[in-house]
Amino acid sequence: MFKTNSYFDGKVMSIAIDNADGPATIGAMKAGEYEFGTSTVEYMTVVSGNMEVMLPGETSWKTYKPFETFIVAKDVKFKVKMTEETAYICHYK
Repeated sequence: MFKTNSYFDGKVMSIAIDNADGPATIGAMKAGEYEFGTSTVEYMTVVSGNMEVMLPGETSWKTYKPFETFIVAKDVKFKVKMTEETAYICHYK
């Protein structure tokens, strides 16, 4: 069964799945800047568009392009920003 999620007044939407690879979300974000918190380790892969990311402890933004992945530690907050609609997949470990 799929679970849909909507955040930031509908500007971020995702569909949660759970299969042999484990739990994941597939989603899209409208252009903007957002802050998220984690409860597990997250492997975020950009599918289309570009995502600028500010991970905890970093002092500069890093841009991720399609098929590039970044890892976010458990129990932290991180920021993302996009200048265009961007799609992603996130695997939870």
